Amino acid sequence: MFAVYADSFASSSDDPLKGLVVGERPDPVAPDGWTTVTVKAASLNHHDLWSLRGVGLKAEALPMILGCDAAGYDEDGNEVVVHAVVSDPDWTGDETFDPRRSLLSERHQGTFADKVVVPRRNVVPKPASMSFAEAACLPTAWLTAYRMLFTQGGLKAGDTVLVQGAGGGVATALIALARAGGLRVLATSRDEAKRAKALELGAHEVFESGARLPQKVDAVMETVGRATWSHSIRALRPGGKIVISGTTSGPNLDDAELTRIFFLQLSVIGSTMGTRDELASLVTMLDATGVRPVIDRVLPMAEARDGFAAMASGDVFGKIVFTR
Repeated sequence: MFAVYADSFASSSDDPLKGLVVGERPDPVAPDGWTTVTVKAASLNHHDLWSLRGVGLKAEALPMILGCDAAGYDEDGNEVVVHAVVSDPDWTGDETFDPRRSLLSERHQGTFADKVVVPRRNVVPKPASMSFAEAACLPTAWLTAYRMLFTQGGLKAGDTVLVQGAGGGVATALIALARAGGLRVLATSRDEAKRAKALELGAHEVFESGARLPQKVDAVMETVGRATWSHSIRALRPGGKIVISGTTSGPNLDDAELTRIFFLQLSVIGSTMGTRDELASLVTMLDATGVRPVIDRVLPMAEARDGFAAMASGDVFGKIVFTR
């Protein structure tokens, strides 16, 4: 079958796409309790770029088909969305706390292919109102955003939230979902064009990165890390929350702002991916509200290298989707 996969790792000085191959791989075989999904659309994540450098992926697992997210048809012809978190078969409860969990494309072959096999519990019905390309954006970036806002953040209508670094897949999802949930949304970006797009997406106000805000916020959604951390902490009201799910600018802080954190009794909350039930709730929310993922571009899977290159350069607003 057709597939996009990693057959080697790039070093820090190499072209990050050095080990990326667009070609053929054997058809997958579904073990007991698993199902085969025929992929119609799959979306790209930073996780896929990291995989090409060997982050989260072991050399003995190569060649590995990349991709966490997909939408397509199950074996019975039902339209489904694939949940990317594969937990231990004996695990019960929140899958994100399973110490043996993995994402598709880490220990199990990923979604950038004609077919992918997943546990039967890892498929969620896709509503007819949503295209395959839209649905394929949900399982990583949009699910991460949903959990950050409503599960870990516990935010409710009327709260004010700051989204740092508008432009990436998670940040655009945070803006759209926060607005749909009745929150007042502030967003930042270094790029004027991305600030304008954030307004179109639903942000009430936008600011340059690091700019002084007109008010303190109830919560900050943080995916950038080092470059925005101090600004995030200083933007919070006493008792506010910072929810962090990524560190695209690096994890090593110049100043952790510990004095402000304890004096203002701030909460720092980690958030990773989301559960199958949260994915089902997210899909229902989008079906009911009409909110849809922001798609930067749609490419045939045969042109996947162009999509990887765009993400590596940062030339993206929203999600990159591959179709079959």
